[in-house]
Amino acid sequence: MNAGRGTPGCILALFLLPAFLPCACARDFRVKDFGAKGDGSALDTQSLQAAIDAAAKAGGGTVLVTPGTYRSGSIFVRSNVTLRIQKGATIVGSQSLSDYPTMPTRVAGIEMRWPAALINIYGEHDAAITGAGTIDGNGKVWWDSYWALRRQYESRGLRWAADYDSQRPRLIQIYNAQHVTLSGPLLTRSGFWTVHICYSQDVHVDGVTIRNNVGGRGPSTDGIDIDSSKHVLVEHADISVNDDALCLKAGRDADGLRVNRPDENIVVRDSTVRDGAAAITIGSETSGGFRNVEVYNIHAFGHVPSGVLFKSAHTRGGWADNIRIHDLHLENVAVPIHITMNWNPSYSYAKIPPGLSAVPPYYRILATPVPAAQGLPHFRNVRISRLTATGARTAFEVSASPDAPLENFQLDRISIDSQSAGTVADAAHWALSGVSIRTADGSQLTFSDSSDLQLKNDVGIALDAPASQP
Repeated sequence: MNAGRGTPGCILALFLLPAFLPCACARDFRVKDFGAKGDGSALDTQSLQAAIDAAAKAGGGTVLVTPGTYRSGSIFVRSNVTLRIQKGATIVGSQSLSDYPTMPTRVAGIEMRWPAALINIYGEHDAAITGAGTIDGNGKVWWDSYWALRRQYESRGLRWAADYDSQRPRLIQIYNAQHVTLSGPLLTRSGFWTVHICYSQDVHVDGVTIRNNVGGRGPSTDGIDIDSSKHVLVEHADISVNDDALCLKAGRDADGLRVNRPDENIVVRDSTVRDGAAAITIGSETSGGFRNVEVYNIHAFGHVPSGVLFKSAHTRGGWADNIRIHDLHLENVAVPIHITMNWNPSYSYAKIPPGLSAVPPYYRILATPVPAAQGLPHFRNVRISRLTATGARTAFEVSASPDAPLENFQLDRISIDSQSAGTVADAAHWALSGVSIRTADGSQLTFSDSSDLQLKNDVGIALDAPASQP
């Protein structure tokens, strides 16, 4: 199916039912009946886990976290169990790394051992996390440790390694799981990524509020990351973070190419981004590819530098095919359409400094060379439509590579008010219809190193490339 063909919403047939509905006859298991104190001081990990395990042993049930503050390390929701965090209840993360067991997972695009999240659905099925309570990562200790390590690493040529050596617990990990629902809670102060959906399928995230910039701005506090998964629906999210807000990922460099698992059949809709890197992000981990993605009804404002952000690197490889993004409303977003295939080089390209030999195995995985032919990402069959943006700085900042141009993009009914128009490079077979760019400085959008451009009823575009005018 080519981007822009068919009726909007055709992917949504995959999501007519929630991922998991608990049985109405299932029993309730109150965590305080298993010894949880909920006083904010005692470490309640064992009691919370005991309630979950009892529900699983009984064949399923709902674990009730009643009002109180429950300090905890990693807990694991089992199959056929719903963890319901009631209004007035908070699960707050321990600040001791020993309370988060190290487990095999994928982190920032590579498979490695890493501390478990605060709440995990790991290798399970038919599981849920619900309720109007709060999950608090208590993350500032992890933010501070990261910045301290990164300051040391940058002068040593190890900027790329800081994110892997500074081990910080995620808030929620849904890993190798099926038929999962996450609905309702306030998620705050994550030490690292907030919701990480990896190698999973049939996942429904609905109505979560994420507020990570409380008491500081945590590094890499992504909102919702969908990573090499399929049949995922994210809706009604309200997000304020300090990195990617709604993000699709699929592996990094040699390791991601080895795993070769795409994100496919993904829908993200009806959500608000108040603070974060972009309204919607694909990448920079692109190695496994993306297929059949629809994003719509996203409102972004506040501290949001990019609207549509596609990012990758010359060693990532991968591809994107049949991506549809529509009905975005952007206010004071600096760059409404931002595409770069050479993103953040100091992070993206791992090279072990000469003389540094005693390194962990994942250094060598990250630094494994990727042949040039495999390293260039290929994005094709993308449609962006019904996007409005006001208060922008630059309407377009788009570039790829002459050897891997951005192919078959369709842009229609786009209205942008910005300071300047910007540029598009390395585009092939683009069709623009009803694109209006109004600039304060009088500049027009220019294309370079591009071919076969089709323009119709467009305003604010100049050409430095062959084009046809229907």
